[in-house]
Amino acid sequence: MTEQQYEVQREQNKIRIDKLLAEINPENSRSQVQTWINQGLVAVNDNIVKANYKCQSGDRVTWSIPESMSLSVTPEDIPLDIVYEDRDVIVVNKPRGMVVHPSAGHASGTLVNALLFHCHDLSGINGVERPGIVHRIDKDTSGLLVVAKNDQAHASLVEQLQAKDVERKYEAIVHGVIEHDKGLIDAPIARDPKDRQKMGIVEQGKPAVTHFTVLQRFEHFTHVECRLETGRTHQIRVHMKYIGFPLVGDPKYGPKKTLDIGGQALHAKVLGFTHPRTKNWMHFTSEAPTVFRDLLKQIKKMY
Repeated sequence: MTEQQYEVQREQNKIRIDKLLAEINPENSRSQVQTWINQGLVAVNDNIVKANYKCQSGDRVTWSIPESMSLSVTPEDIPLDIVYEDRDVIVVNKPRGMVVHPSAGHASGTLVNALLFHCHDLSGINGVERPGIVHRIDKDTSGLLVVAKNDQAHASLVEQLQAKDVERKYEAIVHGVIEHDKGLIDAPIARDPKDRQKMGIVEQGKPAVTHFTVLQRFEHFTHVECRLETGRTHQIRVHMKYIGFPLVGDPKYGPKKTLDIGGQALHAKVLGFTHPRTKNWMHFTSEAPTVFRDLLKQIKKMY
């Protein structure tokens, strides 16, 4: 992802930011530019803005454009841990270390590559590179996610996510000892204006709410369950850092000195949603991977 900058000229005073960027980047449509803005990839004077922001002469505009990918995604014979499947949805237990969909630097070996080999009837709402993908979990986060096999199922699942009707619970191991048994973190998230490769707590960001419950305390660590009310990029990782308890092993948001497990200690263990066709409530659970369970054992022995 490359960052670009532009200073608004006098004759561009009062122009909408989405129109300005579409003019500066003629190879991209205005709707694509609006997607960048909605994803928090555009800032004016280091502040995240909305598409209807009217520029002022002298404004410093910065934006990060994801590097373009080939429109061809190759099916690959990669083993999948399929928890449930029917003609509308697939529920997959994603291993840590696997990227969900192709992106810059990850053109193959992704969950999408594996899904395209397994079945050919995935929804097309998200385009060629992200067929069927309704929601994502990070590369080094393991656990459950649901994939749509047709556009009707996709639309239903997205509507449920937006209405906060999808149940998503994670377990994590964090630095520090959380004194409260339960808590709620309500802090907006967007691209960090000071580091566009990270997300951060930004006043103009999108609403983000995380509920947490302490499962077990250790001398220097806490094992917690986190329930997502919203689903922003890196939400749990950013929120737990924000309250002073960053995830163990997190290379992006964790402390410099952490336990090295090759990524953040985070597992998507519970997923629940209403089936798009039958309207039945679907509920799935997944045990944390061996590396996560071994880390808990290691911490117990350490203290």
